[in-house]
Amino acid sequence: MRRGLVLLILAVACAAGPASAAAPSFANEQLAGTLADDYWEPTTAADPHSGYVYQAVTGIGSHECAQHNCPGTSILVRASTDGGATWGPFLFVCGTACKNVGWQFDPELAVAADGTVYAAWLNTFDPGTVLSKSYDHGRTWTTPVTMSGTLRYNDKPVLVISPSGKDVYLAFNGKTDAYAVASHDYGATFSAPVKTNSDAFIYLAYGGTVAPNGNVYFGETGEPKSGSGVEPVALVSSSDGGQTWKTTILDTSQDPPVCTFRGCYADFFSSQATVAADSSGKLVFAYLLNSAPGAPKRLYIRTSTDGVTWSARSLVNSLGDSNMPAIAAGTSAGDFRLVWQDDRNGANGWNTWLTRTTNGGASWSAAVRLSNLGSGAPYKATSGYTFPFGDYLGLAVDSVGTNHVIWGEGDGIYTGGGTGGSWWTNGR
Repeated sequence: MRRGLVLLILAVACAAGPASAAAPSFANEQLAGTLADDYWEPTTAADPHSGYVYQAVTGIGSHECAQHNCPGTSILVRASTDGGATWGPFLFVCGTACKNVGWQFDPELAVAADGTVYAAWLNTFDPGTVLSKSYDHGRTWTTPVTMSGTLRYNDKPVLVISPSGKDVYLAFNGKTDAYAVASHDYGATFSAPVKTNSDAFIYLAYGGTVAPNGNVYFGETGEPKSGSGVEPVALVSSSDGGQTWKTTILDTSQDPPVCTFRGCYADFFSSQATVAADSSGKLVFAYLLNSAPGAPKRLYIRTSTDGVTWSARSLVNSLGDSNMPAIAAGTSAGDFRLVWQDDRNGANGWNTWLTRTTNGGASWSAAVRLSNLGSGAPYKATSGYTFPFGDYLGLAVDSVGTNHVIWGEGDGIYTGGGTGGSWWTNGR
């Protein structure tokens, strides 16, 4: 009788599949800056060997850039010395070196093993993406380095670095095609931009990683260069230090839901993709897609041990319209953290969510709602916030396994007096 009971328990456990990771616990969300600050496109990075954590935002209407003859849209960075418990002030990353630059957008951050902080952003579309470094935890920054080559336009950069920081890679959009550049001298100089696609789609990168073997991967999605139609979901990779790049289509999505907020552009809710590698070299590719034009997008993953052969798609979230995914590896093999925004609580009830896997994506913890305050800004309610303010969000995992997340919330008015801000939390 006892033996039969044991066998029954084992059978039930096997049928249930692999156990999910425990859901992480988070502190209440907090506003980065004040309600008077329109902080857009937030991102974050954590030092791999200390308690330093960094946040960057696009400061819409900020005055730092205006002091150097630009209209007042600036990239700002702040640092925490104690794992996100307390923060220093937001500081302008580019002083007199950015004199007469019209505007700045799209910040990206990374931290090397020696604590050097790398920041990339747009200095307008021409020269576009620039790279700067800080050796004193974000207090001062080197003169920005350009990488546009002969291109007169680039947009939406994604930055990844090797652990030492010697190898630096960026993917960006050149209006009609996708490009990538590489540096192997700590970002001092860059290769000429290499076009990574050869089809009739405009590709945009949303996240990337350098695997332990040195291979580089970016998650990208395509939009038709003319008209509408399917949106390819692609992995862009290099195994030779960025000399050549391969684009592999892993899935396809349909036209995105229409963004009806005032001043919102048509492709705001397009499919997006990102990828991370753990310490063993396992890759988890997270992406969004729908199966019918205008339908809400679901969040899926695929996994690979070599970047060549990929698993079938696996559903992570089907509630609401998923957007802005970010993924990061944790502190051990098989450990990944995944964050996104969705409107499962209604058209004006957006929220930010996080889930975790400890078995390489075979199963995921229950999603944790990070945007847990129903008040504190005019765009917040018990159901969530009105709109996912900004084109990106940020996720980083520090040396002790704490998740650091920052995202945008707003009222959805792009023109004519709209407002929003960047909110953050951390937990494990």
